[in-house]
Amino acid sequence: MSEWKSKNRHKYLLQYHLILVCKYRKKMMTPKISEDIKQLSFEICKRIGVDIKTMETDKDHIHYMIETNPTMSISEIVNRIKSYTTYHVWRLDRDIVKRYIYYDVHKFWTDGYFVCSVGNVSEKQLKKYIENQG
Repeated sequence: MSEWKSKNRHKYLLQYHLILVCKYRKKMMTPKISEDIKQLSFEICKRIGVDIKTMETDKDHIHYMIETNPTMSISEIVNRIKSYTTYHVWRLDRDIVKRYIYYDVHKFWTDGYFVCSVGNVSEKQLKKYIENQG
């Protein structure tokens, strides 16, 4: 279980479940691309101060469990991960990606993403805690 973080006058623990899907739901996550995406994800997240707790790929998407601080929005994190991984996957695995993306548009991910927060307590526990205040 993760520990609460402290910064100046606030405490936080922000964890998210994030899913990114390959463009057109193409099954592009070959073993080579999958390993490259994981390595690239670790690189960019370390650079921007996001901690990847766990990640795993399937044939057409990747799941992340990330932890971040309150100064960076989830949309900014997603944008950085998608941009960095797309650029480098096209550079490293161009021949593989071109089998799935038929024109040279240098895209890899769909425009959207799925994200939800991950908490230390269940919704029921939190509701009970809030109701019993005062």
